[in-house]
Amino acid sequence: MNISRNFTFAEFEESPTAKAKGIVNVINTFEIRDSIVALVRDVLQPLRDIYGKPMKVNSGYRCPELNAAVGGVATSQHTKGEAADIHTGSEAESYRLAKLAKDAKLPYDQLILYPTFVHISHKLKGEQRQRILYNSSYRGKKF
Repeated sequence: MNISRNFTFAEFEESPTAKAKGIVNVINTFEIRDSIVALVRDVLQPLRDIYGKPMKVNSGYRCPELNAAVGGVATSQHTKGEAADIHTGSEAESYRLAKLAKDAKLPYDQLILYPTFVHISHKLKGEQRQRILYNSSYRGKKF
């Protein structure tokens, strides 16, 4: 089922780790669904429109079991449907995608730059912190 013209719920549930470990990773509450819809509507689809090319969700929603299996922190916004990791392929492209989101003043909570993807989050409720962070493995350009 489509969330927007470029994003589906299926891609937020898709996980090679879940598949390999037999974990059922499905959106199972209205609040998680609503969080994903808000993330897509307010941040990801506008960013995709600005970016002008496809954006692949590496990791979207994670049930608690999947989150633990991938080494996510217990408070991960992925478990609430409030985050997506977008594949970029390079540090330069991670920086470019984050810069587009920042310059467009999109209402993100956090952008975390990694060497090959950007973690983008948006809270369903509360203030968006507009934080830009860098994973310790990221060596590219910074703001």
